[in-house]
Parts: sequence; structure tokens; C-alpha cells
Amino acid sequence: MTSGVVFLDKPYGWTSRQAVNAMIRLYTQPGEKRIKAGHAGTLDPLATGMLPILLGEATRYAEMGLSADKSYRVSFDLSYQTDTLDCEGEVVARCDGAVDQAAVQTALAAFTGLIEQVPPAYSAIRIDGKRAHAMARKGEAVHIPARPVTVHAITLVAFEFPLVTLQVDCSKGTYIRSLARDIGAALGMGGCVTALRRLSTGGWPEAMMVTLEQLQAQPDSCVLPLAQWLREMPGVTLEQDMASRFVQGQRIQLQAASGAPDPGDGQLPVRVFAGELLLGTGMLKSGHHRTVLHPSRILPTAQQRYI
Repeated sequence: MTSGVVFLDKPYGWTSRQAVNAMIRLYTQPGEKRIKAGHAGTLDPLATGMLPILLGEATRYAEMGLSADKSYRVSFDLSYQTDTLDCEGEVVARCDGAVDQAAVQTALAAFTGLIEQVPPAYSAIRIDGKRAHAMARKGEAVHIPARPVTVHAITLVAFEFPLVTLQVDCSKGTYIRSLARDIGAALGMGGCVTALRRLSTGGWPEAMMVTLEQLQAQPDSCVLPLAQWLREMPGVTLEQDMASRFVQGQRIQLQAASGAPDPGDGQLPVRVFAGELLLGTGMLKSGHHRTVLHPSRILPTAQQRYI
């Protein structure tokens, strides 16, 4: 069964769930059980770009994408605002006057670093068990408290009033629609998103993205192996007897000459291999002049091989 990550270039108009369902249909082989799949970071239907879709065993590691920094290119219109903060909503305000590029550039400086941001009412955030967007569509009051997010950098890509185009590098949880709204408000204007594209997740470059047409033509060649998705974790390679013990959930005491990375005085998450086979992930912990590998997640394919 296929396992790994596809960096789908999500089409305009698709929900993230529709994209996942399309991958399930594509990668479930005839006569086989329906493949597991999920995504690592929702994109609105309006948005296009990088949507990491995890297949098979890779679904166990969605947090690697959910918690990762992301980069976007966004265009927004300063002349009006809508209830959804994008061009698919109802217009709630029109803004007279104009601003110049220097004013925009000045305003951007206040939105870098650690900032407080109120997410959009039309979002998937849960309030007392209800989705905020569902409440907003019913006309219910939606009160979402501000939350801290980090904007690493904002670059002004283009400006021709009333349209502003930015590249934004930010932490998880950052709502680009809210950022556009707040930048517009700082200028005394609107801030309605007209186009949004995710360029990167976790540092994976735009070049990794594949279109639906590419996937349909060569599905197997478009899947990134799970071991590469976990690239930020150093690797530990076990001998066969230790590999068998690891997949049974046993802790492994490693020798100083094993070549394992040094966790220092704390603990270090690692990928665990037997040869080229990824067994899963573990936690290296040090103490009493020894390093111990604690199993964290063990992959079913590894269990089938060794148990």
C-alpha cells in the first residue's frame, strides 16, 4: 500500500477535504482496502498552492506539517471589506480615499514579529463544539479571542491601488485573511483578500508541488517517502536483533560507538531504521552515562517484518 506525502498544488475552488478524497480515489488500488489519507494544514477553497497530503502510514505524522512555518503570496483590495474577509463574501464596507506605496510599506512594519491576531469569524475554529463558520452562516454571534502568532517576514511584491500583493512567511495558526484585514484597518482602509497561494510548508519548496494532471499521469513518482518527510529528525540505525526489540516496544540501550546522535542533557526525537527500512520514530534520552532509545511510534510495516 502506498505510504508517503504528496505536495498537491490544490486547485482553486476545492476544499481541503475534496483534495484528500481525490487522493484516496487515486491511490486506493482495485480490490484493496481504502487507503488512509489526510492533509497537513487546511487551505480555503479560495486558496491554491501547497497542500501536503499524507497517505498510509504517513498520516501518523501530520503534525510535522500542521506545526510547521508556512509561506504565502496574497493579494487584497483596500477599497472594500466583506464578512468573510475574502472576495467570496458579502460586502460590508466600502472605503473612500487612497493610500500610497510608502504608507503601505510603513504599515507593514507593525505586523512582523510576535503579534496578536483575531481569527476570521468564517473559519474552522471550534467555539463550544461548533465550527465558527457554521455559526456565522446562521447569523449567530461569533467571539474568537485574539491569539499570538509570529510573522517572520512580509515582503511587498506589488502595489497598484487598491490592490496590494505580499509574500508572508509566518508561523502555524496565522490567518492571512486576518492579516490583510488588520493591515487595511491600520491604513484606514478595507482589506479583502482576492487571491491567496501557499508557496511552502515547513521549508519544502514550490518545486515540490504537483498538479492533478501530473498525479494522474505518474502517481507513484509523485509520492515523497515518509523518511524524507521526517527529514528534520536525525536517524538511528539498529542491528536486526535490536530492530526486533524496538518494534515490540522495548527500550534499547545504545553503545557509545553506535553512531547515534547525542541528546545532550535532554531528549531528542529520531527516525529509527533497520538498514533502509524505516521502523518508526523514537526518543533518545541520556542519563547515568548511557543513551537509551525509547520507542514513540512504530510503523505497521515494520511490525509485519519483525513480529
